Amino acid sequence: MKLTIRQLTPDLWPDLEALFGKGGASSGCWCMYWRIGSQYYKRPREENKAAFRRLVKRGPPPGLLAFDGDMAVGWCQLTPRDALPWLNRTRILKPVDDVPVWALSCFYVRRGYRKRGVTSVLIAAAVKAAKRAKAPALEAYPVDTQVPKSTTNIFTGTASTFARAGFKTVACRVPSRPIMRLDLKANRPPEP
Repeated sequence: MKLTIRQLTPDLWPDLEALFGKGGASSGCWCMYWRIGSQYYKRPREENKAAFRRLVKRGPPPGLLAFDGDMAVGWCQLTPRDALPWLNRTRILKPVDDVPVWALSCFYVRRGYRKRGVTSVLIAAAVKAAKRAKAPALEAYPVDTQVPKSTTNIFTGTASTFARAGFKTVACRVPSRPIMRLDLKANRPPEP
């Protein structure tokens, strides 16, 4: 399967809508959880959708879409961590240090495309995008599915997928939720 990855810009909003469906992906989240926390549960899905659409219109692009031909089949939220204030309020995912990392915070893959490598392709594209943006590091907050009784909600990805992409655990405050990071400065040529 050959996927094309594109940044989510306003012209691609209909593709994101088609991917997320009426429900708005994860229980109507519309990728607002890491921005506003559990408040997203308490308001109508349409309000989350409208808030995320405003973010897309305002820019910069808040993530990447994977396409199989003309159909969006995957999504990942990719942004500076500072744009996701709820991460700082979550005890197990609070910042490790003061490095201005970018965050690869959630994924959504269309049914029929799951377990086919879409997430790995999105991670690779996110690494390239973060390098282009001169991010010093890219951070992720996956679930370690090897830990007994770990959550089945893997919208943040799995630790094994990030490990295969070269990410290393930099903190682990609960066994099933590591904070994983890829140092991007180490792979960048020195500036002239």
